[in-house]
Amino acid sequence: MALDMLPVSELRSRVLAALCRLAYRRGEFVLSSGQKSDYYINGKQVTLDPWGAWWIGQWMFASLSPETVAVGGLTLGADPLVTAVSVVSAIAERPLPALIVRKQPKGHGTQAWIEGQSLPPGSGVTVLEDVVTTGASALLAAEQLRAAGYRVWEAIALVDRDQGGAARLAAAAIQLRPLLTIAEVHDYYHSHYGGQDGTPR
Repeated sequence: MALDMLPVSELRSRVLAALCRLAYRRGEFVLSSGQKSDYYINGKQVTLDPWGAWWIGQWMFASLSPETVAVGGLTLGADPLVTAVSVVSAIAERPLPALIVRKQPKGHGTQAWIEGQSLPPGSGVTVLEDVVTTGASALLAAEQLRAAGYRVWEAIALVDRDQGGAARLAAAAIQLRPLLTIAEVHDYYHSHYGGQDGTPR
């Protein structure tokens, strides 16, 4: 079966449906930030799904600024995203390397923070993230990419939980551009599914 590149409107519909079906859960949760929440989005349930990765990769690729020459992000959440976008970029004949930023430097060999190709100083790198809450993960990735000599001015997230992440990134001169807002996810979930067990209406 041929894999055709889809229009953004179709990608949005498919990703939103997959996100609410596979990744969105109601309940009581403690987030990585330490905050409590009555819902949780496990983005990797979609980004590691073959179709989810294909759709999100296309959508994020289509959302990149023209000056982007590579995509990067903090392991583990960004790993499938930067890989998917890099693969889509090759298919689109605009190849973009993927850069994975470690949470701490490699403990042996080069002791590198960043895995991937070495790019010329000043190369434009867009940070990718699955779900942004405080923006800490995207900010750490951006800091290490900048320390390596790259230019980082934007971050693209699958979902922005609208809990201060955009403002925190803006303070570091990084514009957060989410594919979906949490309001859109909530609205879709509540209109298509029943109670907390996710039973379809």
